[in-house]
Amino acid sequence: MLTIIATLSLLCLPVKASVVYSFKHIAEEYDGPIEIADGQIGEKQLLVELADHFANQVLFTFTNTGPQPCSITDIYFDDGQLFSMASIDNSCSGVSFSPLASPHDLPGGQNLSPPFVTTEGFSADSDSPVEHNGINPDEWLGITFNLQPGSTFNDVIHSLNTGQLRVGIHVQGFASCGSESFVNVPEPATLTILGLGLAAFLRFPKRKSA
Repeated sequence: MLTIIATLSLLCLPVKASVVYSFKHIAEEYDGPIEIADGQIGEKQLLVELADHFANQVLFTFTNTGPQPCSITDIYFDDGQLFSMASIDNSCSGVSFSPLASPHDLPGGQNLSPPFVTTEGFSADSDSPVEHNGINPDEWLGITFNLQPGSTFNDVIHSLNTGQLRVGIHVQGFASCGSESFVNVPEPATLTILGLGLAAFLRFPKRKSA
């Protein structure tokens, strides 16, 4: 996949920059083989892409590349250069999210150092039925944020790389029937991509049966 992205990006006119981050499983003391296996699944197939949306906005696109069953049902943001949530893009078939997650804080986030503290108003969760409307394999969700006055896309990337901004997700619907939490890895999963977003490759419409 990375080879395809790098090759195609050379064929496109550079317009906007985007950076892709992977996620790390938040381990807990009581984790057994099932929890560890589910964590490994999430680390392999869940990504978030940041794109320079407008002069004062940044777009976060969450993608589940599959193929193993799991569903991103809650998304959380911890501080950084963000100012306010501008919009949620629910245009991917089968995905439906609304502002403010429940529970309010990332499950397991207290096990991180420092603990993950969700910024007020900086969260979203899937509408009921939560797993069905979450981000399942081959699906995506976009969340656009306004930036603080004077902040830029590069400031957001710096905040992610230094841990000043963290992105957490709660994932349900594993084959084990378990749920796990993840936080972004503070290094890009790919090189900076010019003119081409990962989400463009993975936006395969997927219709779910009722």
